[in-house]
Amino acid sequence: MHQGLLAKEKKISVIGLGYVGLPLALEFAKKFSVVGFDINEQRVEMMKNGEDPSKELESEAFEDKDILFTANPDDLKQAHFHVVAVPTPIDGHNNPNLRPLLGASKTVGAILKKGDYVIYESTVYPGCTEEDCVPILEEESGLKFNRDFKVGYSPERINPGDKEHTVAKILKIVSGSDDESLEEIANVYGEVITAGIYKANGIKVAEAAKVIENTQRDLNIAFMNELSVIFDKMNIDTKSVLEAAGTKWNFLKFSPGLVGGHCIGVDPYYLLHKSKQLGYTPQIITSGRKINDEMPAHISKRLVQLLIQRGKNPGDSKVLVMGITFKENVADIRNSKVADLVKELMQFSINVHLVDPHASPNEIAHEYRLTLMDKPANDYDAVIVAVAHDEYKVLDMDYFKSLMNGQPIFFDLKGIYENAAANNGLTYWRL
Repeated sequence: MHQGLLAKEKKISVIGLGYVGLPLALEFAKKFSVVGFDINEQRVEMMKNGEDPSKELESEAFEDKDILFTANPDDLKQAHFHVVAVPTPIDGHNNPNLRPLLGASKTVGAILKKGDYVIYESTVYPGCTEEDCVPILEEESGLKFNRDFKVGYSPERINPGDKEHTVAKILKIVSGSDDESLEEIANVYGEVITAGIYKANGIKVAEAAKVIENTQRDLNIAFMNELSVIFDKMNIDTKSVLEAAGTKWNFLKFSPGLVGGHCIGVDPYYLLHKSKQLGYTPQIITSGRKINDEMPAHISKRLVQLLIQRGKNPGDSKVLVMGITFKENVADIRNSKVADLVKELMQFSINVHLVDPHASPNEIAHEYRLTLMDKPANDYDAVIVAVAHDEYKVLDMDYFKSLMNGQPIFFDLKGIYENAAANNGLTYWRL
């Protein structure tokens, strides 16, 4: 397989061209002949014109690449090494939504040939690849797993907005359904991943490794969030406490905050789901998720308390929220906890204005039924800086004061503005 791909006698297909699939497809296209497939024809047309729909890559990333962008599944027949990189979200009840993954498996199964490889990159619970996806590949193709085709799992580690840790510069975990496939898959990825390859001891191990990476981070942030709630009740500044504790060599430096996005706020639910199926309800993971999911309500309640203390009726108050993307300097709004915060504030009949230089007004309206303003108005009772965009970091307290009326309240959720607390006439609060 590896040599055939290098000689361009065989092709690689990448199914799903989002944050994960597109950078990987373009990286592969430096060395191999690639078919990039996505079901969204509008996105495909943008990529044909050298434009990243996710706004992560510059147009130069598309230049001099051996890649065919297509929304026609028949084009996948040309390929022999198929990489599935579709989203694995959760539903409204926090259960895994495998429809994109199983749909992609059907699409690949329908064109699968003897000798082909299928590698999954989507984050799943341990066992999903072999127990949920492989049977679909067999059924759709009429082929036999490990006799007629091989399967692997190589979890993605893309960090949206990170220009330093790009695809090639992130150590890659790979796994295969047998020893031969492991070596072949490792060799193929090794052609484009400069950071190195780690060969996992089996597909389930690789699946589990990915899902606990983000679960560990979720739990560490949950601990910080719980501390921020406790210290707020004690009238102690959490950031000052963490800076003091951080002087110890082995103290882990995490910060409180809203945990959204399509990874950290989602992946733990996949592990929870599988564990519950096996008759065990994880205590720590469940608690961590509960704490992080409740932070928007905590912040909203705290603001309402301060409004009332300042003699302001929440129902007559106007609040500006700055930033709604799930993290700084990206356009991605999936699973944004800022949207939850806005809706919590609206439950108190607060008039909320929302701005964000990176988010799409159409996507905000479609996903959350919220309106994104072009620019802030004025006469706000409170301003909440929710996302640490670079555009916000250069603003000063005089700017924020100019947006607010008497007895202004300023919420700095990311702890960006160090000197704000000393600003006379401004009520300053941070996690």
